[in-house]
Amino acid sequence: MRATASVLHLDLDAFFAAVEQRDKPSLRGKPVVVGGVGGRGVVATASYEARAYGVRSAMSTREARARCPHAAFLSGRFHAYRQTSQTVMELLREISPLVEPLSLDEAFVDLERSALPDHEVATVTAFAEQLRGRVAEATGGLTASVGLGTSKFIAKVASDLDKPDGLVVVAPGTELDLLRPMHVTVIPGVGPATAERLRRAGVHTVADLEQVSLEELVRLVGKAHGQTLHELAHARDDRPVVPERETKSVSVEGTYDTDLTDRTLMAGLLTRQAGEVATRLRKAGLSGRTVSIKVRLYDFTTLSRSTTLTSPTDTATTIARLARGLLDDLDTSGGVRLLGVGVSGLADWVQEDLFGELDPAPDDDEEPPPELPATARHRAWAPGMDVVHDELGAGWVWGSGRGVVTVRFETRDTPAGPVRSFRVDDEALHRAPVPEAPSDGT
Repeated sequence: MRATASVLHLDLDAFFAAVEQRDKPSLRGKPVVVGGVGGRGVVATASYEARAYGVRSAMSTREARARCPHAAFLSGRFHAYRQTSQTVMELLREISPLVEPLSLDEAFVDLERSALPDHEVATVTAFAEQLRGRVAEATGGLTASVGLGTSKFIAKVASDLDKPDGLVVVAPGTELDLLRPMHVTVIPGVGPATAERLRRAGVHTVADLEQVSLEELVRLVGKAHGQTLHELAHARDDRPVVPERETKSVSVEGTYDTDLTDRTLMAGLLTRQAGEVATRLRKAGLSGRTVSIKVRLYDFTTLSRSTTLTSPTDTATTIARLARGLLDDLDTSGGVRLLGVGVSGLADWVQEDLFGELDPAPDDDEEPPPELPATARHRAWAPGMDVVHDELGAGWVWGSGRGVVTVRFETRDTPAGPVRSFRVDDEALHRAPVPEAPSDGT
């Protein structure tokens, strides 16, 4: 264990929602919910204004709408989140070469490899305060909660203690004093099932868990899990900050408002998803050998099928052809709620495509992907999407339906703007160009 609080955990507050509020002046200070906007959607992130009404991540969108009907429900803009994340990660790498991103909005930083003169509590506290200011400046006002401790576990716990826009430093030697009153769910891996097993054994807090022998923990939750819980309950965590987290797979999936039963439509959707996966692979300079599909049926049964090539590929045609073939082996007659395509077994090189060319054209006798039904095309004007009007300029989709799309014309650098409505097929209204994704291999 370290003798200094030299592990830093940074977590951008309500990240997706905060980016939307930054880029949409009319939403600043108001409830914003980002995630699936349909009847079966799930909340990805809620702003703190929405959380005040009980909206939480992983809640169904239906329940979120019931709790906070006046919130702005947006489908999300991954390119904006990724661009902002890259800005923050680059700033962190200026501090230390040992930066371990956990997701777009959080990362560990090892300050032992930084230029700090020492790692005393006063020094790292002042440094972290300065860092939070630099993050806000670099991101256009986003806030970050920061925790520092002698291990990754303690730093992560600390960053959650004073959200949003908080800073907590756990001084060496005080880790158990901090942990003991906390509920056992503060320990990573203690989800509802494990918490219930521990509750039945009379274990509610970390202090309770600290008193349980390793042998008893192994009996309760299994060998590997029990050993991990035993160590963390005693604040023992020697995991290093690992700067590179290898990308294991690239995938795209979609959940649909009504059950899909048309096999031709499903094949078309898989083809489109395969194209998106191929684009992301090429931008990251990657290719993969294993193509898989994910299918969630009407009764929430989830099926997965995969096939492996002898050489890696990054071509849309190959991925789509294999995905459609995998779908052929499944019974989807009862209806499908979710479809997804993924590629794994990644490599940083591409073998000549097994079907001939690197980007072969579809076979002459192969039907082109079907057009989505008119109702699905209309939903393509997703809430929150960036758009441009030939005369009125840049804005974002407020909402759409019944053949009409409503746009608020404002940008990150303007005041809250006016709202106008158009026909969904208005030729003067276009999706805004999406910036190139950074080629960072993730």
